[in-house]
Amino acid sequence: MKKVLCIMSEWGYWGEELVGPLEELQKHGYRVDFASPKGNKPVALPPSYDETYMDPPLGKLVTSPYYAKKTKEIEKSDLFNGIRNLSNWFPERPYFNSKKFGHKLTEYYEKRSSCWDDLKEYAALLLPGGSGPMVDIVNNQRVHDVILGFVQQDKLIAAECYCVTALAFARDWSERKSIIRGKHVTGHALEYDYKDGTGFAVSELNYGPPFYPLEYILRDAVAPDGMFHGGVGQPTSTILDYPFLTGRSTQDSALVGELMIKAMEHGLKRYGW
Repeated sequence: MKKVLCIMSEWGYWGEELVGPLEELQKHGYRVDFASPKGNKPVALPPSYDETYMDPPLGKLVTSPYYAKKTKEIEKSDLFNGIRNLSNWFPERPYFNSKKFGHKLTEYYEKRSSCWDDLKEYAALLLPGGSGPMVDIVNNQRVHDVILGFVQQDKLIAAECYCVTALAFARDWSERKSIIRGKHVTGHALEYDYKDGTGFAVSELNYGPPFYPLEYILRDAVAPDGMFHGGVGQPTSTILDYPFLTGRSTQDSALVGELMIKAMEHGLKRYGW
């Protein structure tokens, strides 16, 4: 089962957060299949291939020449050709007040179960970050259902940066309990959030600070027995509490890929805490 499913934002992904894991997976013979919310080609965020980009909270350059080059190569490549349309693949849960709600809900669960069968061919799920996922990934019910499918099959789920929020929001619709409750996770720490300048690859507007403080969402989601690890001041913050592998930000990307291999092929269940 040398295949990994990767769900990409159509609003802008951070280049290194795809390239880092992707290179490790390909090095070890894994095929990566891509999906996006509406089947459109993902676009890299411009700062993620700009070697001169100065990260405001960190006060330093964060895009290396290597990853800038690799991101530009992907943008010009056919990597995303044939990308799967998640909205045509997984069903949409009906509104509570829709006509024949009971029958539609039964149909939804039946279709979702069939889609979960499709996931059996994959060894893991990868969710690269960036600002884009805040728009079309983290509160996307179909993405949540993909995540729940991997949880149900006890398979690895790797999420980076703002995509970690999708783990906090993916919940069984009946129980509505956090799937990461009691787990150890990392994500974009409050100290590293922008005060201004959040942007997306498909818009030139400045959206100010991020739409939400990810750290607070994760702290609440894992409570009372889990823990959020910000790793503030540390060069990386990567946490594996199987089946969840979370990377704080760009600098964790290659390590996320390495740990994916160790978890899938060597049974690693815990790292970073």
